[in-house]
Formats: sequence, C-alpha cells, structure tokens
Amino acid sequence: MRNIKLTIEYDGKDFNGWQKQPNKLNIQGTIEQAIKSITGEDVDLNASGRTDAGVHALGQVANFKTNSQIPIEKFAIAINSKLKKSIVIKKAEEVDERFHSRLSCKKKTYRYIINNSEEGSAIYRNLETHIPQKLDVDKMKKAVKYFEGEHDFKAFKASGTSGKNSVRTIFETNIYQKENRIYIELTGNGFLYNMVRIIAGTLVEVGLGKIEPTNIPEIIKEGKREKAGKTLPPNGLYLLKVMYE
Repeated sequence: MRNIKLTIEYDGKDFNGWQKQPNKLNIQGTIEQAIKSITGEDVDLNASGRTDAGVHALGQVANFKTNSQIPIEKFAIAINSKLKKSIVIKKAEEVDERFHSRLSCKKKTYRYIINNSEEGSAIYRNLETHIPQKLDVDKMKKAVKYFEGEHDFKAFKASGTSGKNSVRTIFETNIYQKENRIYIELTGNGFLYNMVRIIAGTLVEVGLGKIEPTNIPEIIKEGKREKAGKTLPPNGLYLLKVMYE
C-alpha cells in the first residue's frame, strides 16, 4: 500500500468548501472521484484542514493510500486530466506510511487579500475582498504584531462554534502593500473556525481608525467576539502553505 501526498491549488469560488457532503459540489469529493477514475479505487483523501465555501488554496496538502502502480511522476498529470480547471494538483509525492496531512502538520500560512482601490476589480472580484475606504496600512502593521505568540483566540472564532480549546500560537505575521492591494499573512500551528477572516476584519477596523493597535491585547484578553472586527468574506482568503518541519 502506497501513501501519496498531494499539493493542491484551487479556486474555491464554485465549491461548497473542501469537505465531502452529499448533493453539494466540494473539493474533496471532486478529487476523490478523479483518483477513482484513474486507479479504480475508492480512496479517502485526508486534507491538512478543511477550507470553507469560497476560500482558495495555493498550497493545500492532502494524502491518500492506494494499491495503484501508476509511477509517482505521472500521478499529478493523470489526476489533473480528470479534474475541473479550477483544481490543479501541483505535485504528487510518495511518502512514509505514517504521514498524515492533518496530524503531521506543524505550521500553516494563510493569506488574505484586500483590494483597497476606490473602484475595485471586475476580473479579480472572486479572488480578493474590495474595501473602498482608504486603510491606514502602517497602523495595521503595528496591530498585527500583537497577535504573535500563544494566546486564547476565543474572540476571533465564529460565534456559536463549539467550546473546545481556543488556544493557538501564531509564529509570524506580515502585512505588505503592492499598489492598491493589501496582503495579510499569518503563520500558526492551527486556526479556529473563521479565525483568519476575523483577525483580518479586526485589522480593517484598525485601518479605518475604529480600533487602535494598542487595543488588540485587551480584545484578545477579554475574549469577547463582539469586541473584535467583522468576519471578512471568504473570497479574499487563501491557504498559502502547509509545513511539516
């Protein structure tokens, strides 16, 4: 039995998220069907994490077990030939049988893209979030640094989600601007439901002058969802990279 690791890029616009579910177009089920069509096997594709409806990935990682003898260098090409154009297997590797995309994961990096021009974009409207009000990027850069370290991120998870442990570690943060686009990048050991989109929404409030950068530690400490910013839409969010070392 071989263990195959896939690195996957996808445009989440037309999908109801990663997770397989009946009667809804999803990424996991679409790739599993493509694998079945080339191997003849029903496989269980394990992802590093489930992305929501409309969220994209540049470097999602998933693995599956197979008895197929297709050469590893042909696997990505073969699967891609059966996939929609909105999903691309960038790489296929044969890995140790103990490797598990989610359980073996050490770090993940997410990116959120904001178009901060007045008029927005017709072409990229599904690949970024348009905020026409001018944002103070210097203030946002100061604010994001307060998220680094181990914290209880209870204030930054979707309301009504389960009360499981909400302590996470953010190892690195970065905000940079290219012309009218603002990029927010967070690297952590794991993220709560909607956590990146809520942190990004909080940083937008900072950029609009509604929250001061120095208020961030208090918002984290209080742990109240209503004190943090809005949940930004999914179309600006990308799973950028998954790290195993």
